[in-house]
This record gives sequence, structure tokens and C-alpha cells, in this order.
Amino acid sequence: MTAPQSVGYIDVHCHLTGGEYGNLDELIKRITGAGVTKVITAGFDIPSSEGGAELAERYREVYFTAGFHPTELKKYQEGDLYKIQALLSHKKCVALGEIGLDYHYEDTNKPFQHEMFAAQLEIACGAGMPVQIHSRDCAEDMYAFLSERRALLRHGALLHCYSHSAELAREFEKLGLYFSFGGSCTWKGSKRVKKAIAALSDGSILTETDSPYIAPESIKGAFPNTPASIPEIAAKIAEIRGAEEGRVKQLAWDNAHALFKKLCN
Repeated sequence: MTAPQSVGYIDVHCHLTGGEYGNLDELIKRITGAGVTKVITAGFDIPSSEGGAELAERYREVYFTAGFHPTELKKYQEGDLYKIQALLSHKKCVALGEIGLDYHYEDTNKPFQHEMFAAQLEIACGAGMPVQIHSRDCAEDMYAFLSERRALLRHGALLHCYSHSAELAREFEKLGLYFSFGGSCTWKGSKRVKKAIAALSDGSILTETDSPYIAPESIKGAFPNTPASIPEIAAKIAEIRGAEEGRVKQLAWDNAHALFKKLCN
């Protein structure tokens, strides 16, 4: 019988493959020193997905996702989805992602984003894997898109760095989605994010950093942010929800392991 895992802080969405952190051995020591015992580095194209697999093999604390981010699709080459699909079988690949929709830039090719998002949802569903979803400046389209494809979400889905309204969060939650929150929830002006955190059920909230981006209030503007910021984020979520920090730590751990089954291995 496998011994039960002790509960640590968990970062379900960060980016460790870009070279921003210098010595990765020292970074992992800093992360674990902060009590963060598991991190998921998210792929956004082929190199970052393959790089995530390499880091996961190197460090016990690191897991990864593989996928094509909507703003990175200009890099897409024929056959890349087969590479993503192959990575899903890795023992430490916990999800397909990050994938989704992003209408932030004027030159956005919405039809191609929709096509690739749907294709990757189908691959994940066929592989029995959950997905990590990126959603920016596309709230209503994202809800309509996922509502129409609810069957493809049956293995689970995470809306990472959730930034839409509390009202829409409740509707996404009805589709069975999970939500992760990062440094922006600690910012003094982040009223909409705080309202969403307060509105959701215990069973759908997770913690992330989106490192090296989105540093929390205590180091706002710093770069790179790191997964060592998770305790500050968990503390703020606890404050918003009127809960003990230990309760949020436990919830994030339990929810992450319920969604990302390979974390239990």
C-alpha cells in the first residue's frame, strides 16, 4: 500500500522552461523551502511542452502539461498536434494545455483559434486527459464554446488565472470546471477576481502563479515571479473566503489531485 502524501502548497500553472530563472536547482530549493511541494509547468508550444517533460524527469516536484497556446499558433506546423498527443502518455504529463481563446491582440485569427482549441479538446478527451484553458478578452465566446462541447470536458478542465466575472464563474462551474487564481488576486485593485473567488464553491478552487509573470502584491512588478509566491496567494484566497489558510492549502491540494490524476502517482 502506498503511504498517503503529506499536504503541501501546490502551483498548478507556471512556466519553468523559458530560461528566466537562472539556476533551476536553486529555484527548486527556493520553491520547496517555501513549502510548495508540487508544481505544474504548462506547455504553450512544442519546445515548452517537450521542455516541460525534461524538467519533470529531472525534478521530483515538477509535472507538466503539453499543448498549443492560442497566441502561439503562428508557430504551428503540420504534425505538431501528433507531438502533443504523444506527450500525453508521459507518466508526469497531467493535462493537455494550455489551450483556449485569446482576443487581446488586433491581429487575432479567431477562426484558427477556434479550430485548434476544438482539435485539442478532442485529443484530450480521446486520451482521457483533463485540459488547462487560457481565456482572455473572450468571456462570452469561451462560455458558448465550452457549453457546446461539454461532452469533451468529461475528464476535467481548469480555467487558469480566471479573470472573468463572478456571475460567469458560477455558469462555468455548472459545466464542471475548476478555477485557479494567482498573484492578481492579491492586488489592491483586483475587485472582479476577488468577487469570483468569493462566489465559487470549495471544490473548484486551485492555486497558481503563472510564473514568471503576475507577481503578487508584496513583490508586484518583480520579474521573474516564482512558485514560491504560492503561500501569499493562498493566504489572500483564505482572507477573501473567510477561511483559515490551512483550509485553502488543503482544498487546493485535494482539488488538484482530483482533477490531475497523475499527480497521485
